[in-house]
Amino acid sequence: QVQLVESGGGLVQAGGSLRLSCVASGRTFSIYTMGWFRQPPGKEREFVASITRSGGSTNYADSVKGRFTISRDNAKMTVYLQMNNLKPEDTAVYYCNSHTRGGMDYWGKGTLVTVSS
Repeated sequence: QVQLVESGGGLVQAGGSLRLSCVASGRTFSIYTMGWFRQPPGKEREFVASITRSGGSTNYADSVKGRFTISRDNAKMTVYLQMNNLKPEDTAVYYCNSHTRGGMDYWGKGTLVTVSS
């Protein structure tokens, strides 16, 4: 199994920045991609960004392109989400996800990001 622990959420004003971190442990050798999803209040969980193990390929939701950047440090088994120019609609619980080569998905418990207007 893979365990994921997020950190870095908090309260920020619109236009501000935050950096989320997610540390993976356990069977990390099986991880192929890591990513971030978010669940706004009263809404479904949605994809935000993902990155392959090598870091050579990234993917973003249209709503965050140009504002968010995903990166990873394999030596630390950590994935980051740098969030700039935050908007109130970015308010959500952000979840870290890992997807293994065997098709398994693992999730962290989430970290709350609140953007005030």
